[in-house]
Amino acid sequence: MPTPVLEARAGFYEKPIATLDFASLYPSIMMAYNLCYCTLVTSEDARKLNIPSESLNRTPSGETFVKSNLQKGILPEILEELLTARKRAKADLKEAKDPLERAVLDGRQLALKISANSVYGFTGATIGQLPCLEISSSVTSYGRQMIEHTKKLVEDKFTTLNGYEHNAEVIYGDTDSVMVQFGVSAVEQAMNLGREAAEYISGTFTKPIKLEFEKVYYPYLLISKKRYAGLFWTKPDKFDKMDTKGIETVRRDNCLLVKNLVNDCLHKILIDRDIPGAVQYVKNAISDLLRNRMDLSLLVITKGLTKTGDDYEVKAAHVELAERMRKRDAATAPNVGDRVPYVIIKGAKGAKAYEKSEDPIYVLENNIPIDAQYYLENQISKPILRIFEPILKNASRELLHGSHTRSISISTPSNSGLWKFAKKELTCIGCKAVLGKDHHTVCSHCKGREAELYCKTVSRVSELEMHFGKLWTQCQECQGSLHQDILCTSRDCPIFYRRKKAQKEMSEAQSQLDRWSF
Repeated sequence: MPTPVLEARAGFYEKPIATLDFASLYPSIMMAYNLCYCTLVTSEDARKLNIPSESLNRTPSGETFVKSNLQKGILPEILEELLTARKRAKADLKEAKDPLERAVLDGRQLALKISANSVYGFTGATIGQLPCLEISSSVTSYGRQMIEHTKKLVEDKFTTLNGYEHNAEVIYGDTDSVMVQFGVSAVEQAMNLGREAAEYISGTFTKPIKLEFEKVYYPYLLISKKRYAGLFWTKPDKFDKMDTKGIETVRRDNCLLVKNLVNDCLHKILIDRDIPGAVQYVKNAISDLLRNRMDLSLLVITKGLTKTGDDYEVKAAHVELAERMRKRDAATAPNVGDRVPYVIIKGAKGAKAYEKSEDPIYVLENNIPIDAQYYLENQISKPILRIFEPILKNASRELLHGSHTRSISISTPSNSGLWKFAKKELTCIGCKAVLGKDHHTVCSHCKGREAELYCKTVSRVSELEMHFGKLWTQCQECQGSLHQDILCTSRDCPIFYRRKKAQKEMSEAQSQLDRWSF
């Protein structure tokens, strides 16, 4: 069971936020309070064995453990060895220069960290030979107590009454870290106060529990528990990176549009400090989506097919699509273990999402319209509102309603519904009027512009060929050869769909050019 966190004070903080982290919190708690299977006793057993009260630790969750001066636990000894080995690996990592050696040492220290944390993990498991909920609940209760203790000490010590410039405020407490706003405007000041606070508070804990100052976030966007973003500073002169947690930037079951939109908005808000620019960027993206200007590759959603369709309890979009593709062509249909890419297309009013899922290539080939409203409501709105709600007074009205949402364009399908029976007529390349039997390229009204229209068509074909060539070269470089045909059909790659779309557009433009006969 994870340690509960302090309530997050959501908001956009434009002053530095210092982060105080506990070093290996759960292993340190187990060592400090000698928590082990062999040191756990009941109050009744302690009385029967005449164990003095000064040799017992009573945890905040109500369990009793023998102190190390009476009997040292096995788990604390194991943890001491693991953490000592990790400390050595980290020291060697600082000295190492060779990239391969650094990678090995970094992997080693990470493996030792995971091993140490897993000692707590298996005590809280529900199956196996090693669960001991008395230990795991004691660890998490101590962790909660320490977070609250840290908050109290910070807010009591760092005040104007004690000679500091501002009153400190703890805005968030995570599992093993506390985020503090000291009120200062300079990153260096926040770092100095963070170090002072860490040293002061560490002195109040039982060793080896230690609070460390690690970083400053500036600016800092706190959305909710476990969800935040900010510029990560370890030196006062320049930030290290943009750090995010719990935000939709890496999940593969979100379409690429969501990842790009969230990343670009955070970049504008945190790095460029341009909130109006971020708002306008979102509005432009929504407008492009509704006007059918969005690249299809950005709308592809991918999910794994883990079992056959009959084994799923509820109908899922990717599962239903796999069944439909199997009926079309069993040879190319996805199988169990494959990832199924799909887009949501326009369907009948009230149709479920699983009824509207379709293969992106099939959509490209047949000009099937995308359900832009689905993407706006189910993919974009929640992640974007999570980012902007701490910043804007009425984020939903500002971003999801207005003139940018009033113009909607839908592509015309070429192979569905009544269009299967429609008779296709040649139209004028200039004005799109239907041509008579005597004309093949332009109508009589556009005859005087024939040379101009021909040059435009040639230019269009040339542009599309160059665009397709760039995508083709990109795919060749990816597969490691500029001289072989591209065999890649990765449906997870956005370049694959862009290449297919460019190929289709180039073929259509070439067909237009072929209509000219001089």
